[in-house]
Amino acid sequence: MRVMLAEDSTLLREGLVRLLAEEGHEVVAAVGNAEALLAAVAQDPPDVVVADVRMPPTHTDEGLRAALEIRASRPAVGVLVLSQYVEKRYATELLTGDSEGVGYLLKDRVVQVDEFLDALERVAAGRAAFDPEVVRQLLGRTTHTDPLARLTARERAVLAEMAQGHTNAAIARRLHISLSGVEKHINAIFDKLELTGGEGYSRRVLAVLRYLGS
Repeated sequence: MRVMLAEDSTLLREGLVRLLAEEGHEVVAAVGNAEALLAAVAQDPPDVVVADVRMPPTHTDEGLRAALEIRASRPAVGVLVLSQYVEKRYATELLTGDSEGVGYLLKDRVVQVDEFLDALERVAAGRAAFDPEVVRQLLGRTTHTDPLARLTARERAVLAEMAQGHTNAAIARRLHISLSGVEKHINAIFDKLELTGGEGYSRRVLAVLRYLGS
């Protein structure tokens, strides 16, 4: 896998370079700001980009804006965004486009090496990978007209697993229920939320996040 890194923390950036190299991946560029990332992608597009949301010079949303630009100009390049905290506005902005080949992880997840590598591989393969804590906070928003209130506890659990990017088979294993049971719950979720499902779990995730962000 050919990877580009954009992270202004030299320690974290170099740590990721070593980790990916040890796992047999090729780090074709490792930069410290969004401008350098965009230039590197334009010159030699990788399989996947790993970018911090906040980078110089303002440390606000430079990394996110670069990720959105990459998604728009080179949709074949996977984008895995890293963030120190759950930033709901940024997560929603990134994920309300085509969510195939997109991921959003908290930086704390990077130290869980297996989880980070799994997310990276899913994004590079054109699938989705969302941090469980990001999903929990997005799904945890409640209002007086909260449509999620219609869901049963089991349906909410299935929805959370869907939003992380897991397939039906993976959800069945993780929740210890049958595959047909997962499919039944998913159909009920979309019926209750009045959403139209599509082919592939990443489109289901997109529909859920769009609904939550509306």
